[in-house]
Amino acid sequence: MQCLLFPGQGSQHRGMGSGLFERYPELTDVADEVLGYSLRELCLHDPEDRLRDTRYAQPAIYVVNALAARRALDGAPDRYQFFAGHSLGEYNALVAAGVLTFRTGLELVSERGRLMSRISGGMAAVSGLTAQQVEAVLRASGLPQVYVANRNSDRQTVIAGDRNQLTPAATALRRAGARQVVPLRVSGPFHTPLMAPAVKPFQAIAERYKFMPGHARVVSCISGTTFDTGQAAGLLSRQIARPVEWVRTVRTLRAAGVTRFDEVNGETLTRLLTDIH
Repeated sequence: MQCLLFPGQGSQHRGMGSGLFERYPELTDVADEVLGYSLRELCLHDPEDRLRDTRYAQPAIYVVNALAARRALDGAPDRYQFFAGHSLGEYNALVAAGVLTFRTGLELVSERGRLMSRISGGMAAVSGLTAQQVEAVLRASGLPQVYVANRNSDRQTVIAGDRNQLTPAATALRRAGARQVVPLRVSGPFHTPLMAPAVKPFQAIAERYKFMPGHARVVSCISGTTFDTGQAAGLLSRQIARPVEWVRTVRTLRAAGVTRFDEVNGETLTRLLTDIH
């Protein structure tokens, strides 16, 4: 069986989506209508450097992911039995599986980006240590505003938190044997308790929308189990302030019989697969 993967924030770059906007003009027009600005101009040229801003980065990634998925499914709508997305990418997985429409997903992502942008902080990718080792170093360092945010592979973990505490956290991790600690292009401490102020407002918004049963399985990046559409608003809201359990997600997909993984908009997630056992 096959699974299509969708990356999240951090995968944005100037020039993303080249060739897709012209190929799917109707969806591009819907995006411009919902957002109130030219998504094509933002993604291809980013003249005001807005792709660094969560409010713009999240809708941009979502739309490019969605258009790339449409291209991947053209002529073979039943190619994938499973879909999964990392953080923001989960919205694309839900669209591809028929749980959300393109417009609904974009409206939710736009609100998500708006709420999450209000909370400042940073994130960094740590390689060369296990998630358990990273957690132990953070506990021992006396830095209460830095957390494990993404368990991406057996050898890569993302931390997030207050920017003033991320620097000493990085120093402590390097001393403990981390091969690299690389800051990410994000403006907030995503998937940590620091994001809690955005959770309830987003859930109130998400509860207004309809989530359909879908035609394929989506594995939640938070629970690592099949996404329960009956609990969709709560799951997507909790995702904002809880760690991404990508290792668990991939293991669940493999256990379900997935032997091939494809990815839209890059190779961020497929590169992690070799380090998930």
